[in-house]
Amino acid sequence: MAEESKSLQYTPTWVIAAVCFVIVLASIFAERGLHKLGKFLRNTEQDALFEALQKLKEELMLLGFISLLLTVTQNTISRICIPPQLAITMLPCKRETESSNHEKIYNQAINNRRHLLSATNSAERCAREGKVPLVSVEALHQLHIFIFVLAIVHVIFCVSTMILGGARIRQWKTWEDSIRHPSETFRDQAKHQHEHHYFHKFIKKHEKGYWRKSAVLSWLIAFFKQFYHSITKSDYIALRKGFITAHCPHVLNFDFHNYMMRTLQIDFKRIVTISWYLWLFVVMFLLMNVEGWHSFFWLSFLPVILLLLVGAKLEHIITSLGHRVAEKTVPIDEARVQPSDEHFWLEKPAIVLDLIQFILFQNSFEIAFFFWIWSTYGFRSCIMERVGYIVPRLIMGLVVQVLCSYSTLPLYALVSQMGTSFRKGMFGQDVEAAIGIWAGGAKDKRDPSENHGARMHKLATESSHSAAQEMVIDGGTELSSVTQAPVS
Repeated sequence: MAEESKSLQYTPTWVIAAVCFVIVLASIFAERGLHKLGKFLRNTEQDALFEALQKLKEELMLLGFISLLLTVTQNTISRICIPPQLAITMLPCKRETESSNHEKIYNQAINNRRHLLSATNSAERCAREGKVPLVSVEALHQLHIFIFVLAIVHVIFCVSTMILGGARIRQWKTWEDSIRHPSETFRDQAKHQHEHHYFHKFIKKHEKGYWRKSAVLSWLIAFFKQFYHSITKSDYIALRKGFITAHCPHVLNFDFHNYMMRTLQIDFKRIVTISWYLWLFVVMFLLMNVEGWHSFFWLSFLPVILLLLVGAKLEHIITSLGHRVAEKTVPIDEARVQPSDEHFWLEKPAIVLDLIQFILFQNSFEIAFFFWIWSTYGFRSCIMERVGYIVPRLIMGLVVQVLCSYSTLPLYALVSQMGTSFRKGMFGQDVEAAIGIWAGGAKDKRDPSENHGARMHKLATESSHSAAQEMVIDGGTELSSVTQAPVS
């Protein structure tokens, strides 16, 4: 009778209607809020962030499927029975009473589950077979909540990192404006002298003394530089000059800062995504959460170590580029930073972005797990461990979030442009549309002249005058010089 009273058929209709109304209302507000945000991003022509929002919706849909799958299969999973010996293997918490007699251990496991599940049929059925349930419905429900909390915390951490890192990068806009050449005037000559001064300063900084050329010392300098003045004005100007010289030498008014912000928005779509190997990482973490191993404490050092290594590597790339320029015998007016993939791990700049994605996810996992345990089992739970293990984990989580936002991510946004190929955000939205329409017309086999002409007419009517002015300079030579390099 107690079980029947909890059934839906014995629940007041006003309770059912009220619960459904609240759930549906909250879902509608969330859906409309995401729709309004997407509309705002489209209206403000922030296509990269709009695509990131679409990725976020995909993650929410995946969470919804996981939630549905757990809800539908929880009774089936709880009916699976296993031997009592397996039920006491690799426990996250030590039982209060232990006995060498497996029968006593088995009876205790059954009593605990009967207490948690109010003597469910699955526990009684497994008891008749001399076994115990694989997992309780309550444990599945708690796991369900943890997966949801993890995804939400990860999104919040990624968004906060991008906002803080973007704010740090926007401070470099004054450096861009101080050397950019919008026209051929006397003022531009002064800007050229200003740029030349800081580029000369960059070279001098990397040619002083042979001790700077030592591999060990250069790595130590790079390691400590990420904590203070990770990017100086001379670094920014030198790398900017090297990029423009390599990829668009004729576009003197190329807005490198704007291009860098576009590529960062594109990368955000990758960072916010929870890839399959990140979910596998969660499974491995949960597997190692065994009593006495203190695995979460030791693994909390992983994001800190990786973040410091990534920051040191990015700083070392700047140092290596500076050394190569300083070693050249050409006049300083002809010296340029030469972008190349060989400075990156395995000659793949994308590896750095993968590591940043993993670092942010692992840090989100640490914080989400802490608050989930706190809210579910309490601060003094055995899973929470002692305060001596908790405080360092929280401090390292804070350090990772701050350092990644204000140092590593801005470093990546600048140094990742020093690869052999330029990035997808090289062109503005209108110019990318022009290239896409041109390429589409060239590939159309059915009626090339008509379709290509129609597409180009559409481009001419839709593209903005500002984009045309920026890219079509000196009879189109600028566009041709830019498109000679491959797009990564």
